[in-house]
Amino acid sequence: MAFLDFRDQVVLITGASSGIGAAAAVGFAEAGATVALHYHRNEEGVRHTSTAVSTAGGTASVHQADLAVADSAAALIDEVLARHGRIDVLVNNAGDLVKRAPVTDLPDEEFHRIMDVNLTSVFAMCRRIVPVLRAQGGGAIVNVTSISGRHGGGGGSVVYATSKGAVSTFTRGLAKELAPEGIRVNAISPGVIRTPFHDRHTGDEQLQAMRAAIPMGRTGAPRECVGTILYLASDAMSSYVTGQIIEVNGGQLMP
Repeated sequence: MAFLDFRDQVVLITGASSGIGAAAAVGFAEAGATVALHYHRNEEGVRHTSTAVSTAGGTASVHQADLAVADSAAALIDEVLARHGRIDVLVNNAGDLVKRAPVTDLPDEEFHRIMDVNLTSVFAMCRRIVPVLRAQGGGAIVNVTSISGRHGGGGGSVVYATSKGAVSTFTRGLAKELAPEGIRVNAISPGVIRTPFHDRHTGDEQLQAMRAAIPMGRTGAPRECVGTILYLASDAMSSYVTGQIIEVNGGQLMP
């Protein structure tokens, strides 16, 4: 049995222009998948990912949407279905810290933006994809949460951590709801992964403090999250796994 064989499958990855999303796209392509790449603003990045997917032997399509905006998730999924005819795996990777600030200094609009980007988008994508997966007889959803969802975040990221904690809870609850229908829902929970996320939001001193708390003594690379994502997406490898949050953090948190 080929455990990582995604030939004839369509995988939709949100936030695929860089970081974990881009690395996952290449991983799925290497396993034979057709990959639908979502991006918000970084068109140059997603074009680079598309080229990398093609180089890896996969087929890619590119789709733009601001998933924090109402109805954009449904429109994105409908666009991918119109292009490819099916979606077998959804990877909800899109998200952002948006802004580091103490709770008392965070305006209402920033709070809502953080929640919309990280939590509402996942809810909206899942709400639209579930009828698609039901009609196809099953499928897999892999959400991307964060280590901060367990420890509460730090350095002005409390609301981000709250949104990610909610994604973890949503993952477990949706997994229970959909398990009888052959739809599996799991999540990967990265620790400190060196991506443009930290380039935007984390200073060198703060990053050094984070690194000091990691038993492996280093930050992770996006590609080090890919194996877990593919595992959770593969029925051959994880057909009896649902509702799980798998930590990928170099030993920083061992729940």
